[in-house]
Amino acid sequence: MNALEVNGLTKVYPEFTLDKASFCVPQEHIVGLIGRNGAGKSTTIKGILRLINAEGSVSVFGKDFLKEEMAVKQMIGYVGGGFRYYPMNTLTAIRKAYAPFYPTWNQSRYEKFLSQFELIESKKVKELSEGMKVKFALALALSHGAKLLIMDEPTSGLDPLSREEFCDIILQLVREECVSVLFSTHITSDLMRIADDIVYISQGKILAACPLKELLNKYKLAQFATLEDATAAKAIGVKSVKDGFEGLLCDNIKGLKNATIIEATIDSIMVHLEKANKEGIYAKSN
Repeated sequence: MNALEVNGLTKVYPEFTLDKASFCVPQEHIVGLIGRNGAGKSTTIKGILRLINAEGSVSVFGKDFLKEEMAVKQMIGYVGGGFRYYPMNTLTAIRKAYAPFYPTWNQSRYEKFLSQFELIESKKVKELSEGMKVKFALALALSHGAKLLIMDEPTSGLDPLSREEFCDIILQLVREECVSVLFSTHITSDLMRIADDIVYISQGKILAACPLKELLNKYKLAQFATLEDATAAKAIGVKSVKDGFEGLLCDNIKGLKNATIIEATIDSIMVHLEKANKEGIYAKSN
């Protein structure tokens, strides 16, 4: 049983369509949802949480979201991008407003996270650093027994040290609390550090949904002297660079001439698949 299954999630706006998004989050896995700004990451998360009216089905640990909404919501912890509480509120006031919504709220668990994250409830929101705000949001999200953590750009605005600490916390939660995680981000170094799987979305369509290692092993980055060489090699998403042209290769590259082959990164894969998708020549990879 998967922690999360999304099937055919669709939302149509006048200028954007989330087009039949389908993927899963295996239990105790960390799944990174990636894509450029405006690709549909936040729309996907809002659709999963039913914060917008979207077609398609969503199940959490085998429970249908629409049919068992209250039970499903108890199993989900959500951390959104930014921290939108009134800056003069204390953490105590926020917790008192938040906890009654969850019959399974566990005060001792909450206090454990406060201690672990070195948070002081008497502090006001305005007194917290961005990293501390994320920690507090995690404490709230996990203190009602949530086993699926869904986060939308949680590390946006954090400095490198705070992002590193965040990644350590997420890894610890998965290992010790058996939490499953879906988080959107555009910071690929975070993905390389903690993600098991990747869901890549472009222009509202899922282009790849697979283990991170599988995605990285599937492609190589090839550099060519001429556009003709890149075309002959059937490179994907060819673009001009300082010393010629480059693109992705996913077929057998043995014996390939007139090309320099290097390991592809998540960034390079995104750049070239994005270009190929715009040109209408990329087929979904699973």
